Amino acid sequence: MKASRKSVVIWLIPTAGLIFLFIAVACGCYSGRAPHYTAQSPMLAVNPVKVVTVEGEDPRFHTEAYERIYENPFMAVADNPLSTFSIDVDTASFSNMRRFINDGQRPPADAIRIEELINYFSYDYPEPKAGEPFSVSAEVASCPWNSEHKLVHIGLQGRALALKDLPPRNLVFLIDVSGSMHDARKLPLLKAAFRLLTKQLDGRDRVSMVVYAGASGLVLQPTSGAENETILAAFDKLSAGGSTNGGAGIRLAYNVARENFIKGGINRVILATDGDFNVGTTSHSELVRLIEKERESGVFLTVLGFGTGNYKDSTMEKLADKGNGNYAYIDTIHEARKVLVTQAGATLVTIAKDVKIQVEFNPTKVNAYRLIGYENRLLRAEDFNDDTKDAGEIGAGHTVTALYEIVPAGVEVTTSKVDALKYQDSRSLTEAAQSSELLTLKLRYKEPDQNTSKLIGGSIEDRGDQLESASQSYRFSAAVAAFGMLLRDSKYKGAASFAMVNDLARGALGKDPHGYRQEFLGLVTKAEKIKLDHD
Repeated sequence: MKASRKSVVIWLIPTAGLIFLFIAVACGCYSGRAPHYTAQSPMLAVNPVKVVTVEGEDPRFHTEAYERIYENPFMAVADNPLSTFSIDVDTASFSNMRRFINDGQRPPADAIRIEELINYFSYDYPEPKAGEPFSVSAEVASCPWNSEHKLVHIGLQGRALALKDLPPRNLVFLIDVSGSMHDARKLPLLKAAFRLLTKQLDGRDRVSMVVYAGASGLVLQPTSGAENETILAAFDKLSAGGSTNGGAGIRLAYNVARENFIKGGINRVILATDGDFNVGTTSHSELVRLIEKERESGVFLTVLGFGTGNYKDSTMEKLADKGNGNYAYIDTIHEARKVLVTQAGATLVTIAKDVKIQVEFNPTKVNAYRLIGYENRLLRAEDFNDDTKDAGEIGAGHTVTALYEIVPAGVEVTTSKVDALKYQDSRSLTEAAQSSELLTLKLRYKEPDQNTSKLIGGSIEDRGDQLESASQSYRFSAAVAAFGMLLRDSKYKGAASFAMVNDLARGALGKDPHGYRQEFLGLVTKAEKIKLDHD
């Protein structure tokens, strides 16, 4: 989309401020850095900004950053019998996609992470047995977009916790107050979102607040959660201005979290930002290394994304992944309530960490398979048994869903070919290959405070179920997956269409107490209209 006008930012600085700035520069004592904010030195208000429009294009548009996604291809079971990946409970891609569609735009293809679209919704899976953090279930039926193929639906259900049963919380709010956060969808929405969370706290909880712009500072010393007014007053003083030194803020926030660590409690940094780190530690690799080091403290990370225009999704997704955390995008106050109130347990309480899935396919039953989504969560086969390899976390009450599209034995499909080996014979089949098993599913996970994994798993058979007899969870998740492939214009979308998605989802709405699935139907209709308008 091209903008017809250009915005020029003009800072309105009082005359006295100009004189002071001139003297400071002349004396060599002004570095261009934002002031260091502390609890004793409250936030200084930023001078108002006036936007003047002139002809041309605003260079601030079209600077959003997304990691390139190369869709998982079909893999021949004869050459690649094992599929290994880390689970992912992030939901940011769905609400970010919703923002684009509600604004009348097609989302960038790389903004669509299909697993996050699927996992935005909860599904009706069995509750875990006593003493276990989550249950595992699986289902096989025909594939909606390719009648010759089938889908394997894998579902995990985390142990739920009522809000009153949450352990005491040591929360450090890490707030980006740089100049890029000035927009109404950023700092103002951020404040409203955190007010919702603050009102859920009580005297067992401790809250601290760190802000960062060109410099970072502690603006709220550790404070009892019962002191709602004190916490809310700290938010009221926040305003946006300066460059973005996120690395300094991250270090300070983790230091505060460690100093106030609650053994057996929730210890978490909640980073709220548009992800536009532009001074200090700015490279992805350096920020990731910083987060990987800090997670060793036992403090987990939640990343909340805000805003448009310069939004850096790729940075925030990486930080949450490496920080033993989760990542959500807040586009509305309703999404803030979902993430921070309705699903507070899933957002803040980790019940299992480093959760990995490994599937072995039976070559007598499956010719090829394709994992739908999870492209940036793939692991090597040997990583499954390596407890030093980081993987995803499950929160209280979380559901996690993964879909494989499989090509039955005897059905042709195009896969990458590998030359015959010179020094080894082809694999010979075991007795188990002659059984009715379609695949073997294994999972590894660690307790939140442990470093040694536990192994669970079992085999799955294909009973020949058709799509019509599949569960509502199966059909709705398949509809969301097809929708994601349409938005990405995936070469694997087969016969998928917006009409097919609508019919499949409408017939599988099930219990929808918050209206999330009904909202999905509206997005499908809007997305189809956008497509038609642009064709």
